[in-house]
Amino acid sequence: MAGAEEPAGRQSELEPVVSLVDVLEEDEELENEACAVLGGSDSEKCSYSQVQKWRKGSVKRQALYACSTCTPEGEEPAGICLACSYECHGSHKLFELYTKRNFCCDCGNSKFKNLECKLFPDKAKINCGNKYNDNFFGLYCICKRPYPDPEDEIPDEMIQCVVCEDWFHGRHLGAVPPESGDFQEMVCQACMKRCSFLWAYAAHLAVTKVTAEDDGLVLNVDAVGDQEVIQPENGAHHDGALKEDVPEHGKAAEKEVKAEQMNEPCTSSSSEADLQTAFKNQHLNTESQSGCKLQELKAKQFIKKDTATYWPLNWRSKLCTCKDCMKMYGDLDVLFLTDECDTVLAYENKGKVDQAADRRDPLMDTLNSMNRVQQVELICEYNDLKTELKDYLKRFADEGTVVKREDIQQFFEEFQSKKRRRVDGLQYYCS
Repeated sequence: MAGAEEPAGRQSELEPVVSLVDVLEEDEELENEACAVLGGSDSEKCSYSQVQKWRKGSVKRQALYACSTCTPEGEEPAGICLACSYECHGSHKLFELYTKRNFCCDCGNSKFKNLECKLFPDKAKINCGNKYNDNFFGLYCICKRPYPDPEDEIPDEMIQCVVCEDWFHGRHLGAVPPESGDFQEMVCQACMKRCSFLWAYAAHLAVTKVTAEDDGLVLNVDAVGDQEVIQPENGAHHDGALKEDVPEHGKAAEKEVKAEQMNEPCTSSSSEADLQTAFKNQHLNTESQSGCKLQELKAKQFIKKDTATYWPLNWRSKLCTCKDCMKMYGDLDVLFLTDECDTVLAYENKGKVDQAADRRDPLMDTLNSMNRVQQVELICEYNDLKTELKDYLKRFADEGTVVKREDIQQFFEEFQSKKRRRVDGLQYYCS
């Protein structure tokens, strides 16, 4: 019948049922997520104290914030640690930067004209090793927009580049993020262009393999601006294409092979082809002996594109660490790529481990702060509460009814009332 009220039983069926276990599990999940984001950052001590204590130039990774109140756009960018965000900037407008590598807290230094750090005022005037970008003014991606963006109606996730540590909309990366989300790290377009050696690895390690084929022939492709110059790996090579990726030790091998050929008489019209074959074999053998993974990959097929790349778990461990490659990483300022502890995953895991180590039973903490008589009284009260709550909830279980918020409130009101009556009924005697 239209307008008729739902029966009470029917209403209770429509109400969402949440168990105490569900509440506790959700609370624990939120706590774990918060600890992962903070990565074990100290909420009471300025992280600059770690720099002084360990005599290091910066903190390897930490939770960072930027204060729009103290350093608005137009001023010099600055970053502050978790503890300073609470103690020195608690009422200010902050931008949460998540985590950045190799950073020193700026709170109270020369970038803050009217503020002194309450936790560690004795800082250097400027932290020369810090790196800043538009994130410190609340702007992200190549579109330089805030996040969340009130004017952006397109739902899109933000992904952090592991190299420059800027955040990007998935739609602004030139390559759609894998639908499964099954990737651990991302390198943006600009960083792939700057660290072009990664394209040789991308063909074999990236989540979405970057390869090119033309009429069944796998090709090497080098990007030149928006154009692509295709150089076939097999068939007719020209000298420029052949020598482009040849390392120094390969060039030496080429000279040796040519010298040997010069000392031998030509016995057939195919001597030039034999020379090329001999050089190629000598080149590959020399590469194998050198132990450079990168040169071995460059001898294979790969393509360069104007897109971001997505990488799986532990991909960094596959990077070559020979002397030449380590020098190249240093020149490009990406030595951190060879450090597995630099990853955001390692940072988050550290936060979870630190949380597990610090997690204590609040009841035991309370008991340890009491004398013997107080401990006995508290234990008795706790056991009474546990017994009565168990009996109270058992009634609902037997009747098959849902425990509501009002029921729990009623229980504790009655429990407190009984406790007051017990205390009021006690008689005290003076000797």
